[in-house]
Amino acid sequence: MAQHELHETAKALVAAGKGILAADESTGTIKKRFDSIGLESTEENRRAYRDLLFTTPGSEEYISGVILFDETIRQRALDGTPFPQLLAAKGIIPGIKVDAGAKPLANAAGETVTEGLDGLRARLEEYRGLGARFAKWRATYSITDDLPSDYCVWVNAHALARYAALCQEAGIVPIVEPEVLMDGTHTLARAFAVTGRVLQALYTELHDQRIDLRGTLLKPNMVLSGYEAADRAGVDAVADATLECFYRHVPAAVPGIVFLSGGQSDEDATAHLNAMNARGPHPWQLSFSYGRALQAPALKAWDGKPEQVEAGQRAYYHRAKMNSAARTGLYAPDMEREAIAV
Repeated sequence: MAQHELHETAKALVAAGKGILAADESTGTIKKRFDSIGLESTEENRRAYRDLLFTTPGSEEYISGVILFDETIRQRALDGTPFPQLLAAKGIIPGIKVDAGAKPLANAAGETVTEGLDGLRARLEEYRGLGARFAKWRATYSITDDLPSDYCVWVNAHALARYAALCQEAGIVPIVEPEVLMDGTHTLARAFAVTGRVLQALYTELHDQRIDLRGTLLKPNMVLSGYEAADRAGVDAVADATLECFYRHVPAAVPGIVFLSGGQSDEDATAHLNAMNARGPHPWQLSFSYGRALQAPALKAWDGKPEQVEAGQRAYYHRAKMNSAARTGLYAPDMEREAIAV
């Protein structure tokens, strides 16, 4: 694929008013989600749930792309249409999660490295044939007084850049996801320092491995106080700290930053994104790539019942609409109470 096409795909994923649905939960993660509504995690139930999300009328107004899991990219809608084709027909770009998960990092207690580089070139070729036009690879870093170590930071940055190079070779836009986990009691300042260190290493490796930044997207954490911290920073402080960190470390050549929602509530994730966009314009598009923060209300409303598919779709559409508003900086909490209609 020409560089131009990679650039255009990356830009389309962060088109005005739109963001990405992360529907790439592993089999273990989706089981936990289904357990919360008392639904067995069978292949058919997983297919039915993704069908609910992907066929939601009007979702293409607010959703630019969907990250799929290996099982999901091979599944079909009720009418027999392969999911990637169904999405593409709605103008939604299909993507794929390609990492094999975070595993314990040798000689580094309490730290992880993401695996999955072995055989990745061949898998990317297959995924492109199945319709994928972008991919995602997630690395994780824990915050304590001593972690993450430089070893963990650089090993994961190197792997993220190797993944990105293979993606671009295959004509697939890489989303690089360095997630600094916000579990713990750390301060906003500590999160700022760690996130900055992780981003600096990432962009050093991406540069050294000849990545075309205009054909990439960044999927990072927001800079937050630890979820168990006694005195947690408010929305404005989070927006200011996150923007300051990214202005210092993320090159302007990157077309967009698609934030992950982490352990934030649905409405907090929307409010934080809104506050950052209200302070714009910025060198990059600030968008979202949310999983649970887009899906949780839909899962609850659906409750695994065929007769409640429409209720689930309304809940998903509403969250997508709220996050679209946050992209313009015009979201307000009272919008949550407006009538929800597809």
